[in-house]
Amino acid sequence: MPTSLNSTTCLLCGTKLVKNGRHPSGTQRWRCTSCGTSQTRKRPDLTQREHLRAFVSWLTGKRSQPEIDGTQTGRSFRRRTAKCWTMRPHLPPCNTIHHAVMVDGIWIGSWCLLIALSDTGHVLAWQWCSGETTAAWSALLTKVPPPAVLVSDGGTGLPSALRQAWPHTWHQRCLFHLQMNVTRHLTRNPRTKAGRALRALIQHLSDVRDEDQAIQWQVLLNQWWQEYGYLTRERTLLRNGYFGFTHDRLRKAWLLVHNVVRKDLIFTYVRYGNPRTTSPLEGGVNAQLREMLRRHRGMSEEHRRRAAEWFLTVREIGIDEALATATTAIEKPRPEPREEPEGPALYDTGLDSGEGLWMRAGWAGRG
Repeated sequence: MPTSLNSTTCLLCGTKLVKNGRHPSGTQRWRCTSCGTSQTRKRPDLTQREHLRAFVSWLTGKRSQPEIDGTQTGRSFRRRTAKCWTMRPHLPPCNTIHHAVMVDGIWIGSWCLLIALSDTGHVLAWQWCSGETTAAWSALLTKVPPPAVLVSDGGTGLPSALRQAWPHTWHQRCLFHLQMNVTRHLTRNPRTKAGRALRALIQHLSDVRDEDQAIQWQVLLNQWWQEYGYLTRERTLLRNGYFGFTHDRLRKAWLLVHNVVRKDLIFTYVRYGNPRTTSPLEGGVNAQLREMLRRHRGMSEEHRRRAAEWFLTVREIGIDEALATATTAIEKPRPEPREEPEGPALYDTGLDSGEGLWMRAGWAGRG
């Protein structure tokens, strides 16, 4: 009779089974009291779950496939867990309002992964995108309740998304990224006195702790402008015949600092006590994510994306809850090849004598 492999009745006579010891693997063995056949109950759901658990443990851990499988090549492990690449985890929706949220993007192949991290170190949400655009940042911010302060590295598209999604949230520019961007323009050893003074002033931002020090720093910045500001407006004739700024790098560094101070994005941490850098996100989550991808180098781009999702989910809610949230990823069907119409092609890549590509021979054209 057609019965399930997990049925408690005999597959031959339909009699109810009774327990009959255990299999050497530890599985419960069942025996039919009528015909005497013995069998074990199959649990494909448990088998799939354990395969997925071993897959996630390998993906987020440091053990290799042969070490987990106990073989020389790990081929059996890859065969058992091949379907696990189609399983996609999901973080539960974030409903808690946090004091500060740090956001940053990390590139994985041709995809950019935007991550939101709370000031307590919890991953709140992530968003895949093709670049740090306003639409991508808006999609990420709408997944998280508006906090008091947002800390970022000044990525493009974020200010517009912040005004749309979280209009009442204060913005803190990461001081470390600000210092690095200024150093990129001025280098570590500026040639001019004005460049050395401006870079030293930016490096002293790390020493500002209270409002008095913040006011004193802004006074020093204003003094720098009064002494060296004219250099940012000087022009000279370039080799191409056009006039350009004489101290272009100094001008770019000054405009970068001036815009951050003018928009009040630099000393938000003094008033509200929020983190002043995105180091907990970049030095913590992003660094660990890069290390995980480095251990499993050689994966395809799609597998790297799935590995990043499993890593963030397991880090936040643990492997047991992550397995419960896994669903099968929906794959887009491949487009079917277009059928070629019957008959001669009107436009094609072949050559034809009617196009005048060859030299004519014979009596054609003679009068």
